[in-house]
Amino acid sequence: MRIQAQDSVLLVVDLQSRLLPAIHEGESVLANAIWLVDVAQTLKIPVLATEQYPQGLGLTEANLRARLPESAIIEKIYFSAIPEGKLLKHADAQHQQWIVVGTEAHVCVQQTVLDLLAQGLAVFVVEEAVGSRKPRDKALALERMRQHGAEIVSREMVAFECLGQANTPEFRAVLQRFLR
Repeated sequence: MRIQAQDSVLLVVDLQSRLLPAIHEGESVLANAIWLVDVAQTLKIPVLATEQYPQGLGLTEANLRARLPESAIIEKIYFSAIPEGKLLKHADAQHQQWIVVGTEAHVCVQQTVLDLLAQGLAVFVVEEAVGSRKPRDKALALERMRQHGAEIVSREMVAFECLGQANTPEFRAVLQRFLR
């Protein structure tokens, strides 16, 4: 299945200021997530973000938070973003494809992905934009999510599939800003 921009939502899971320093290659995970947020916004793909217990883990990282309207950031206490029902209320029924980035891959990302899959949604996890404190936990989480039906993709796979074709204004905008 290919990713279609008009059917997609980009979900940023718990990229929070106090958690990121503990994440293996956290700066790279954050940079790749920000890149995807910028591409999604260029292509008019809705972006939602979650914050796990922000009183303890801090708010969404400031550079990322500045890119999002306050209404797109959803506070949660469950590890999965699905049980409280807030997340799915923010997405239109037409959005059957979820592109997921964030931390920690083996906790909040994985539990959210498994719950999205259980809802019958297509899920694409961006490998270089998810992280955990330990690389082994990330690797195990990616394998488990794949076994349950999530597709593991790269950020460029997301961009090119959402674009679909060259020689459009959107392609030129993404090419000039993000694909050099």
